[in-house]
Amino acid sequence: MINKLHGIEERFIKLEQLLGDPAVIVEQTKYQKYLKEHGELSKLVIAFREYKSILAEIAGAKELLKDSDSDIRDMAKDELDSLEQKKEQLESELQLLLMPKDPRDEKNVILEIRAGTGGEEAGLFAADLFRMYSRYAESKGWDVEVIESNDSSAGGFKEVVSMIRGKGAFNSFKYESGIHRVQRVPATEAQGRVHTSAVTVAVLPEAEDVELELNPADVKVDVFRASGPGGQSVNTTDSAVRVTHIPTGIVATCQDQKSQIKNRIQATKVLKARILDAMVRASEEKRAAERKDQVGSGDRSGRIRTYNFPQGRMTDHRIGLTLYRLESIMSGDIQEIVDELKTYYQALALKEAQ
Repeated sequence: MINKLHGIEERFIKLEQLLGDPAVIVEQTKYQKYLKEHGELSKLVIAFREYKSILAEIAGAKELLKDSDSDIRDMAKDELDSLEQKKEQLESELQLLLMPKDPRDEKNVILEIRAGTGGEEAGLFAADLFRMYSRYAESKGWDVEVIESNDSSAGGFKEVVSMIRGKGAFNSFKYESGIHRVQRVPATEAQGRVHTSAVTVAVLPEAEDVELELNPADVKVDVFRASGPGGQSVNTTDSAVRVTHIPTGIVATCQDQKSQIKNRIQATKVLKARILDAMVRASEEKRAAERKDQVGSGDRSGRIRTYNFPQGRMTDHRIGLTLYRLESIMSGDIQEIVDELKTYYQALALKEAQ
């Protein structure tokens, strides 16, 4: 590990020299490339330099242990204990920073929320989850755009598909895939009984053209008249688009835009994301068959979280996290949950890599 870190530090120093070179500065494409690489390495190099400093201090403290003065030896021993702890912490941090980055982390997100068991109450909770995620995304400065929605009669969603655009969106949303269970008294429940409903969430990274190129012969495009609210032209023209990938049978639709062209572009984005996600999950399932645990798969077949309204409690069952501030969570304050999930899955990945 140390040799690798020395090599990275040498590259970092070289990049600093290149970024100060007038010949590089005038070539903006090259300059931006070096600037991005420099930024990606900076956190790792800072941690490594701190680690080297700690090693030097440990060496100094060990020398003081040989001092003839017992007070100095005691002070050196106390300092050495503290330095060894810092050394272990930095070693763990460096191992984590050296792990390969998920290339999907910086991507935009296609967020799919669907009502499950629970009838109209599930649809209402699907709308609540969409609102929660939208507010969280907006707090991060990310854009949220609805691609497709299917309203329920009670004012919720049977299904809502949206695009969340922002750097690092997938990194924050990727552990949200799964079954979200809600326990609360529905507004229609006269007896005041608590009902349990479920909503499924799927988080897909936006697929780029370089990752997945569709053969036009494999794609069937249908246009139809949009349904539901949406203004004069939405319901009177064949602007809604359905695209089907014939080899896999995967389908995506978009009717949110008034323009058929825009709907086709958006539907194709969703189709590509779903095809790529199916390919990734098939690959993960194959790897999972060869090992005992599947790390960070975002398996959406299992219950991941329960929102208990009578007790104001949210529990994430994967990491055993329970928070008693459900109101703020439903208002989009989910950063603590996101951070805890990242830490948990990073620790699993680090353990697996050792």
